[in-house]
Amino acid sequence: MTVADALAVLRERGPDRAAENALLGEWLLARAGLSGEAGEVTVAPGSARDSVVLADGRVSGTVHRVPWARDAARVALLADGRAVVVDRADLTVQAHVNLAGDARDTVVLDGAGARTGAAVDPEELFMRGALTRIALMAGALDRLYEIAVRHASDRRQFGRPIGSFQAVQQHLVNIAQQVALAGVAAEATVRRAGGFEIAAGKLLANRAALSAGRSAHQVLGALGTTREHPLGQLTCRLWAWRSEYGDEHHWSTRLGVAVARAGADNVYPAITGGSTVVSV
Repeated sequence: MTVADALAVLRERGPDRAAENALLGEWLLARAGLSGEAGEVTVAPGSARDSVVLADGRVSGTVHRVPWARDAARVALLADGRAVVVDRADLTVQAHVNLAGDARDTVVLDGAGARTGAAVDPEELFMRGALTRIALMAGALDRLYEIAVRHASDRRQFGRPIGSFQAVQQHLVNIAQQVALAGVAAEATVRRAGGFEIAAGKLLANRAALSAGRSAHQVLGALGTTREHPLGQLTCRLWAWRSEYGDEHHWSTRLGVAVARAGADNVYPAITGGSTVVSV
């Protein structure tokens, strides 16, 4: 599965382990020279909370918020700058979930035997993880807009659809604007997955998730807050994905520092040229 195909699947279907594995798991194994092993692999995203030590081919420590660790055949992670793969039978999984109820497990390693690969830059993995979230969030925002527009057309008050009221129209316009921004950002990252494009795309998607989600819930009212309603499921996932692979503070700080470092004369060229002008 190509990067473009995997991103398209994530955008169209939402959370898809096969597509995310193609983007993260298969890439990490290939990058580390560990390709060719059978069984699904999930990737530990890495965080400041993690503590992992690799010694004599064995790995010990704890990694947090690993997607679907409980269901994977193997877990891949970075330890001392190298990629390592550990079989599910050799580690302990503590089940946890994110805001949307999706598995984000804690993995405990106690001298587990590991297959060690080549050195991998953690920044490469972080950027690729952010790319997956941009695609996921763009797709979720598309569906969020469809739900809000359909509800505004079907729901009637005072003898007419609520979408004919100016206050509701204002919310729909805001959702449409945010969806368009996130969609353009997602398409740009597929064409040129440079640091600037990923940073700007994730920042735009994070902001759109908050703004569009708020407006969509205003349109649907209490109906959209129930656990069973697809709007509530979408917004919970969007809000959970905001904090994964860089929140607004992280990406706005990195973009600001990069543009300031490039100098005032490169502000507009950075906007038009992206990663060809500015390194993030």
